[in-house]
Amino acid sequence: MNAFEVLSGRGYFEWCTNEERLSQVMNEEMITAYVGFDPTADSLHVGHLIPLMALGWLQRLGHRPIALAGGGTGLIGDPSGKSKERNLITLEAVQHNIEGVKKQLVKFLNFDCGKNSALLLNNYDWLSKMTFLEVLHDVGKYFSINSLIAREYIRSRLEDPEKGISYTEFSYVLLQAMDFKYLNEHYNCRLQMGGNDQQGNLLAGSDYIRRTTGAEVFGLTQPLLLTSSGTKFGKTEAGAVWLDPEKTSPYKFYQFWYNTDDRDVEKLLKLYTFLPLEEISSIINEHNTAPEKRTAQKRLAQEVTTTVHGADTARSVITASEILFNPKIDFAGVSEETCEMLKGEIPFAKITGENFGVVNILSSSGACESNGEAKRAIRQGGVSINGVKITDEKAEIQRDTLINGKYIFVRIGRKKFNMAEFV
Repeated sequence: MNAFEVLSGRGYFEWCTNEERLSQVMNEEMITAYVGFDPTADSLHVGHLIPLMALGWLQRLGHRPIALAGGGTGLIGDPSGKSKERNLITLEAVQHNIEGVKKQLVKFLNFDCGKNSALLLNNYDWLSKMTFLEVLHDVGKYFSINSLIAREYIRSRLEDPEKGISYTEFSYVLLQAMDFKYLNEHYNCRLQMGGNDQQGNLLAGSDYIRRTTGAEVFGLTQPLLLTSSGTKFGKTEAGAVWLDPEKTSPYKFYQFWYNTDDRDVEKLLKLYTFLPLEEISSIINEHNTAPEKRTAQKRLAQEVTTTVHGADTARSVITASEILFNPKIDFAGVSEETCEMLKGEIPFAKITGENFGVVNILSSSGACESNGEAKRAIRQGGVSINGVKITDEKAEIQRDTLINGKYIFVRIGRKKFNMAEFV
């Protein structure tokens, strides 16, 4: 399969320095491509994933990917698309963040598969060795101030006296161009990819290489996604959706994908999964026959959660979702991992003592504010504990029916759900 056609067919292509020639090269030889990330945090978020998925597809099609950590450029900060100056971070913070991101890259790239094994490099290793005079003498003369000022994001900040742009951020494009040249000379890297806000930087790097060594290189951008409602993809009311489970829990991660709008789900299946297009087409056809079943969203959420958090965690998350949204679920066999996961997602309480009366459970778990409210809820017929409907106010739960010997799940009506642990 021609890698360029695959990237284009799945939506990873928006702009290229030379589309026809890059397609030809990809068809004739193994090409080395890189994507850079500035480690401003110790985790990637879903907004980073499109270029990374594009790298993953290139590797699966026989090409070699490089993930470039911006240990050097991260100290500066890329001004592309930014309306104000970034806060500078320390070298120690950058190194810490790189270590966090390393653990996530292996979910998408194979670093031990022979000649096209992925590489993780850090541009601090070469940028830190250059002196200021060397940068000015060997690099700066190839960059026109006129063309840099013409860039929209720079011009807009220059025109606002309260914002402006520092010489530090203004020089970022030189560093990224130096990266591309270094990778081209030392690893025969011929393709740089990034979001479409990187088009100016990619053009500058390609032109710098052409003018200094004459090597043939390419730049290719992926779209910055907006949802059908016009919002930036990957943002929620709580902020960015992170790959780190400590920043975004696997349950919330799964729910983010599950809640995808019908209008977006096919596009996201193509961009964020490694499923073949034929299978995606089949999933969408099935989904369209009964959209209320959310078949496509379930598969999208399952695939991405499995890639990022592993198959076992994905299964636990799916079970957790079933517990909360499927009143007919069988609680037998619910794992300890699923129970631990739900502790952080729904109202949770610990119950001490040996009173297993349902009224006590309802009030002690926080599902009801008082014993009187618990009795009324039972009389109204909307209470179930561990999936069993409760109709008798005097009923007791047997200890041997507790989930994993200690948990109970209380549902009142369709939407109220509480969890408790007997200690």
